[in-house]
Amino acid sequence: MELDKIDRQILETLQKRGRISNQELADAVNLSPSPCLRRVKQLEDSGYIDGYIALVNARKMGLTLLSFIQIVMDKHTPERFEKFDNAIAAFPEVLESHLITGQSADYLLKVIVKDMDDFQRFLLNKLTRVEGVSGVHSSFVLKSPRKSTAIPV
Repeated sequence: MELDKIDRQILETLQKRGRISNQELADAVNLSPSPCLRRVKQLEDSGYIDGYIALVNARKMGLTLLSFIQIVMDKHTPERFEKFDNAIAAFPEVLESHLITGQSADYLLKVIVKDMDDFQRFLLNKLTRVEGVSGVHSSFVLKSPRKSTAIPV
């Protein structure tokens, strides 16, 4: 499927306003409701839309400490990386995990917890106990002047 201008407008609008009604979406992209709904369904079926979510306010949930953690692994084998991936998948504190290049670290994690005590528990009782983790470097977010979940389309 090749995206045209209207498909891109639909994707941009849905990224910003995921709960928009089909009628409102159709109006926003200058289509009638029926063709708009067909296009959205086609975008979903083609895999351009992964799903729909609610973005929960972390502060309201008491999660105030956001950090980025660089992880160094002791071995660089597919098996070691797979074990690490599986282990951290069970940690709800880990929002994102990326196997990276160009740094002294192997992974970059985005982690959210309540406070520094909670971070210490996560670090000592979970993260450093994962087999293969040989180094950890943490950076704490002081301010987030720009946050977005929307990708350029």
